[in-house]
Amino acid sequence: MARLRRLLPATSDAVHAGIGDDCAAVAGGKQGVLVLLKTDCVVEGRHFLASDASSAVGWKAACRAVSDIAACGGESRFALVTCVLQHAQTGRWLEGLYRGLSRAARVYQFEIVGGELARTDGPAMISVAMTGEVLRRKFVPRGGGRPGDFLYVTGVLGGSMRSGWHLRFTPRAAEAGWLTEHFRPRAMMDVSDGLAADLPRLAAASGTGFVLDPSCVPRRRGASLRQALGEGEDFELLFAVAPSRATLLEAAWRKKFPRVKLSRIGRLAPAGTAEGLERASGFDHFAP
Repeated sequence: MARLRRLLPATSDAVHAGIGDDCAAVAGGKQGVLVLLKTDCVVEGRHFLASDASSAVGWKAACRAVSDIAACGGESRFALVTCVLQHAQTGRWLEGLYRGLSRAARVYQFEIVGGELARTDGPAMISVAMTGEVLRRKFVPRGGGRPGDFLYVTGVLGGSMRSGWHLRFTPRAAEAGWLTEHFRPRAMMDVSDGLAADLPRLAAASGTGFVLDPSCVPRRRGASLRQALGEGEDFELLFAVAPSRATLLEAAWRKKFPRVKLSRIGRLAPAGTAEGLERASGFDHFAP
């Protein structure tokens, strides 16, 4: 990614956040509002199986983008859907896919306004390009953390593919909106490639290191610590807040979201510090 970023330098003053954040953020038509831009895809054999219900695949394809927009503090607005499918996946399979996409649109209040269909002889791929909006003052980047900030993660991690959570997860849009309104995290992102991959990314974007307490990492029942750190497909929020706000945040969270676990898992530290991950590694899209 760093090599590609060097080929794509930011040249416009309209770009508030570009490559390296959960979403790109650019100046919009309304004063004080940023437009969020996100594209994400799911690939057969990697993100879903041919035997999975196509409605669940549609839900996942849309909600991956919703999750990223929420992690920036924003709300989803419009989406374009590109489907590259095998011949057997037209007809009922495609209708099921769009039922899942449409359900996500109703729940998260965005509108699907177009897209593209193409045929392939290989694995299917569904790509969702989504826009969102956020007030400039509420935009939360990956890179705003400071040494000493406490690190939190929502929900539980690990075992997502095995349990089927990756097809039915609920983006933490309500939680992210509440956080940005009341506690303004300094840095935030969604956990999609595993904590072992995403925590170092948040720290690097913030110009800090990190100290993780492995005993505090919340695990799905039956998941090992290594799975919780490295499997990915969890779509939970990882965020950093000032220590002075921690006690009030934790008490308010329990009242507001009693069914969603919130775990303090460590802290940001001076640059060069990397403790708690040992040899754990997150999901690698280009691993064999």
